[in-house]
Amino acid sequence: MQVPKNFVAEPFEYHEEIELSIESLSNLGMGIGRADGWVVMVPFVIPGERVRARIFRNFQNYSDADLVEVLEASPERVEPECPLFTRCGGCQYQHISYARQLREKTRQVAELLKKLGGIEHPVDLAHGSPEIYHYRSKITPHYNRPARDGSQPIGFLQYGRRNQIIDVEQCPIATSAINEALPEARAEARRSGGKKRRQRGGTLLMRNVLEGVVTDPQAIVSERVGGLTFQFKAGEFFQNNPYILPEMVAHVRQEASAGGARYLVDAYCGVGLFALSAAGCFEAVAGVEISEPAVRWAQANCKISGIDNVRFVIGKAEAIFNGLKFPAGETALVIDPPRKGCDVSFRRQLLDYRPQRLVYVSCDPATQARDLKEFIEGGYTITRVQPFDLFPHTRHIENVVSLSLA
Repeated sequence: MQVPKNFVAEPFEYHEEIELSIESLSNLGMGIGRADGWVVMVPFVIPGERVRARIFRNFQNYSDADLVEVLEASPERVEPECPLFTRCGGCQYQHISYARQLREKTRQVAELLKKLGGIEHPVDLAHGSPEIYHYRSKITPHYNRPARDGSQPIGFLQYGRRNQIIDVEQCPIATSAINEALPEARAEARRSGGKKRRQRGGTLLMRNVLEGVVTDPQAIVSERVGGLTFQFKAGEFFQNNPYILPEMVAHVRQEASAGGARYLVDAYCGVGLFALSAAGCFEAVAGVEISEPAVRWAQANCKISGIDNVRFVIGKAEAIFNGLKFPAGETALVIDPPRKGCDVSFRRQLLDYRPQRLVYVSCDPATQARDLKEFIEGGYTITRVQPFDLFPHTRHIENVVSLSLA
């Protein structure tokens, strides 16, 4: 056994096996246990289980280990549906019953809000997806250039590896239509690139939309959400669990209109999902987006649905609310920023504008907690926290927080 050069042999030797009980799950999906008070992180476990783990890295205040054996299993441990589970890095929770997954994600949201935002507020049980397998309408398998023996895995990053791709012939969380189209897409990728020794590799796009399974990122595609049609380019961002999306959109619409606001501003509006879906609850709606192509799609989607009380504007980052005629005291604001959250300029402008109600949709509760702390210090009060599980069996969670002016 070769010990890595940079391995620090304290407090454990390389590949030393230990027994420990799992206390909780981190928001990255790792089990947290302690050996004589020392924190050890172990994947693919459930709180309450006793396991044997093999140490492979020691840090200053914790160690990483691989799972060797489950000695005392949780009654909520289930059989994963994917034969590649634990080897493919895409899923973290297929071994956990779905009801327990929802409880764990709910707890993780509450912990992140408290730890990173100093926020203690009840968190509603995570809203589960109506489909927990075959729900994902977009996947992007990767591939590197062919190896010397001609092999060329096409799939996702292997668990615990930064660059190693594991071959994925079928993906149980992708829609059935994507899985049916995947063999031919993989074969075509090998035909077009397999003989090019200098080829660096690439990424496949598999997007299941109204037009079928589309592989061209530039193709114009359509999705229906709650009776409305949204068009966009296949390679661009659009939420990719169509089963739970209408329920999340309905929740955002309900929360935005709950305070009696007459006007709605949809910041980070993208192709208009929230602005158009909520238009019927408000006298007038403005969608703001810094991406010009996204604004053009939003305007087109507005025409497709025949909605006449919504306008979309290209908003510069330093002047998001300039030109808005809506009185702040009668306005609700929906925020759905990228993973990094709202930047400093946006947060400052929001607090200067002071809409009466905020609904903050986030794919990263950690950056959301940071932003919420500032909004609360600026005079807002949280009224509801509702996570949505857009990605069953993975560590990811979408969180919707509603706030009103104190």
